[in-house]
Order: sequence, then C-alpha cells, then structure tokens
Amino acid sequence: MDRFLAKAIQVQGLNTIDSQLESNTVVPFKNDGQHHYSIKDIKPELQMQALFDKEIIISLSDSDHDVIQTQNSFLSIVLTANLQFDNKFEQFDDSYKDGVILFVGLKSGSNIIREYTVYHRERTINESLQNDAAIESFIYNTIKPKEIEEAIGQQTKVPYLMPVRFKIQEPLDDLLIFSAIKDYPNGMFGDLKIKFKINPNAFVIAQVHPTVSLAKYYTMNKDELLSSGQQKLMDIDLFFRNWSLTFQNTKQFTQLGCAADLIISIRTEQLTPNGLNNLVCDISPVTVSIKNYEVTEVTANMAGYKATDACLARVRDFFSTKAFIVPAQRVETWPFPISATLTRIRTSQNIPLSHVTDFVLLFPKDTKCITCFENPCYQNMQLMTCGRSFPDMPMNTIDQQFFQLQRNVNNLDLLFEATDEFENALTTPGNTATRRLNAHTDLTSFMISLQCKRNSNGTLTFDGLDTMNQNISIELFGALIYQGVTDNYQNVDINGKRPPPPILCTVHDTFWLFSPNHGGSCYYDTTHSFNEVVNEIGA
Repeated sequence: MDRFLAKAIQVQGLNTIDSQLESNTVVPFKNDGQHHYSIKDIKPELQMQALFDKEIIISLSDSDHDVIQTQNSFLSIVLTANLQFDNKFEQFDDSYKDGVILFVGLKSGSNIIREYTVYHRERTINESLQNDAAIESFIYNTIKPKEIEEAIGQQTKVPYLMPVRFKIQEPLDDLLIFSAIKDYPNGMFGDLKIKFKINPNAFVIAQVHPTVSLAKYYTMNKDELLSSGQQKLMDIDLFFRNWSLTFQNTKQFTQLGCAADLIISIRTEQLTPNGLNNLVCDISPVTVSIKNYEVTEVTANMAGYKATDACLARVRDFFSTKAFIVPAQRVETWPFPISATLTRIRTSQNIPLSHVTDFVLLFPKDTKCITCFENPCYQNMQLMTCGRSFPDMPMNTIDQQFFQLQRNVNNLDLLFEATDEFENALTTPGNTATRRLNAHTDLTSFMISLQCKRNSNGTLTFDGLDTMNQNISIELFGALIYQGVTDNYQNVDINGKRPPPPILCTVHDTFWLFSPNHGGSCYYDTTHSFNEVVNEIGA
C-alpha cells in the first residue's frame, strides 16, 4: 500500500487498506493441496536483444497460476553499456589500484524503467511515468581503476570508453501503479502485461573513500599482502600516514552526465636519494556518461499458486456484482519556468489539479539530474495555490521544525523508518554563513513533501485538490539563507554555472477496479477521490 494513504486511513479508524481489501474477500485464496507455490520465468514477447531506446513487452502472469503474488515477483534486466570518460584514470601504483573503487549503479532499482504501459487482456490500461527515486533499493556495479586503466589505457583520444554489464532486479511492487496489488487472481480477472523502456540516465557514480576501501581490501587479502614483500607494506603505511584532508574529491552520488571531482591517480614520488617518499593524489573533474547500451536479457519472475475451485467460485460470484478495488498512485512532474536568482526564488506554474494529495519539490543542480537532488538551503519558503499556503507556516529547510514536518508528512513518525540518506539530506547543511562545507556522506536524496489533505476535527479528509480540469496558478517563493560564494545551490561549479528551475511533482491517488465478468475486466480510475471509491466499496 502507498505511504500517503496509510496514515490517514489509520487516523480515520479504517485500519489499513489491507484490511479494507480483505473485507471484500469472501474466502481467502488457499492452496488446494495438489499444487504448490512456484515461480515462473516469463520471457519477453519481442526478441532480445533490445537496442537503444527500444520498447520491451512482457507478460506478468502465467496460466499455471490462478493467483499471482505481485509482492514476491520481480523483473530481472541485464544490459551492457559503454561508459564514456572525458578524463583518464592513470598512474595508480600497484599497491593502491586494487583497493580504489568507483561505484556505478542505481540509487533505486525502479529508476531503470523510464516509462511503461500496462495491458489487460491485450487492451491498453494506462500510461504513466515511473516515479523518480521512489524505492530505496540499490543495485550496483563496481569498477576498479585497474580495470579502467586496462580498458582505456591504449586509447589515445578523449573520450575514453569502457564496456560494462549491469544486472538489475526490479521488484514489481516498486512500481507505483502496482504498489498495493498483492495477490492478484489472474485466472479470474485476466492476464496483465507491461511495455516499458529503459532509463539509461538514471545511473549514478560515486567514488568510495580510498582510506575505507583500501583498508577493507588489504584486510581481506592480508595473507597475500604479507607474502608479497616489504614494498607493498611500506607503500600502504605511507598511504595511511600521509592521506590528507586537502584531498577533496566528491563524496556523494553524481548523476551520469554531470561532472564529479574524482581521484584519477594515487602514487608515490621520491623526495630524497635516501628513499624518503611522498604520497601524491591527483583529483580532477570527470564526466562519466553512457554512450550506448543494449538490453540482452529480460525475465519476469512471477510467484504464484493454484487456488481451490470452491474458493474461486465463491469469490467470482461475490465480485460479479461488485468491483474489486485496489489503490495505487501516479506522479506528474511540472518544471517551473523560472530559475532562482542569487538571492531568492519566485516562480509560478499554471496547471490543472485532479485529486492531488501531495506536492513534492525537487531542486536539481543540472538538467541531467533525475535522481540526485540537494538541499537548496531556503528560508521563508511556501507554495501557494487554491487560496491556501503549503505548509501553513513558511519553511526553513535546515531547521528542526522542517525536519519534523517531513517526518510527519512521510509517515516516519508512525509507519515508516527514514533511510540514513534521506535523514542526512534533511539534517546536514552544505554551507554556513562564512564557508562552504565538504560533504562527508551522500546528501543527494533531498526532497520537500507537502501534504494537501485537509485537517478537519482531527481527521484527514481525502478530497485532495481538484480544479475540475481547469488550470490554476501554483506559486513558489522563498529566500536563500546563504548568499554569495558560500551558496552551494547557486554556485554549481567554479565556472559560474547556475541551476535549472526547480521541479514541482503532483501526487494523485488512483485505483484499480477489477471484475470477473466477461472473462475478466479492468479499469484504472484516475478521476475519483478516495472517499468516492471507499463509499463504493462499502455500498
């Protein structure tokens, strides 16, 4: 179930959506004793390999199952790509190259899907963009400088290319459109398919801190190290004694296509004839991007089971006169037209609102950013629309009240636990009034969530914001806390680059309506409110 509905249902005494849905079920689905739970590997309808930007169509159900367990099913995607580097990793001494790691992967497995369309019995249901950075599932691939040097060492021209292979496992219920579907009786309601495209721009890079990765590497390979002679031991000792805080490389995620300050060389240089050495660490801006990619394998790993004939018959009879309703969500993105100035932001967007339950604000520092967003450090910030202000009082994005506001809006006080990355992004400033601070951990999971549901007599009303398909102005304003050279948001790089406009995301409640009639029917409702749908359930 989705996080935005969960708390409000609890507040209104409806328990959970799970219990609401269970009240619809006449008899729980049971194994009939002659069949067993199984996982079916389903291949795509289109022939692999899928080249750049090609659609992939795959079934999400199998005739051997009466019921699909969506919460236990996942997509497995394998793709090969050429990473493109505009700088060369070279001159890593043998003592250091095996322990220095460059992470290339995804902040969230769900980000690998750029867009998708769902089909029910060969009929298109709806098309929706995958939500950015929605799931805290990290699928990764590590690249060592040694491998990079071997792959690009003989190339003499910039950019340098390196082939890599990624294997991603995407839980099906990580997609918002399937987030609340658990046991889906495909044998009664009909088969589902999904058509999707890969999102190569979702990958991120991060260089693991050398003192951490080298310590771990040599701890794991201690026996080999001790038998390799004294030189490596001396080099390692030199490294840990001479590592300096002045070596300021980027210590957080960077979107592919954006520049990051990476360590491109670690070596020793002799200072005196008697053998006194010095540690040299070269740091330089590096832009890593995906030049091209190819999807070589896709599999839908669908868990499911058989149900008793008596159970299926009773459930089919019950839902022949009443729809089986499952909640979902969709997110729409609306970039503001005007960027922030050096002192403040004031911009507006004219869009229609349809049962919008939440606003989410994102602050990219580059147009290529789709999963990496940092705290812009604003004060007196509010969003205004429909004659209301969100939140009620202006926000300061680095104070304790703002942190508590985000905990409440995202249900972190009752139902969910915040990830370290999200809490760090909310609580760790990037600068002070006198200087910019160097991030010691990842701070790129920042977003501002604003709840639109009204509070009425201590309960939340599920009306959302709805303008009957008419455009309405949404205004965002605020002032920078820190200005000038200490401002981390406006000073994207040393060349005077400025950030693009912020992005407004609107969160809408949607609903699946299934019926066994006519061989199985399906409708994806994006026009009714939660109250209207719940009233239909209880009718």
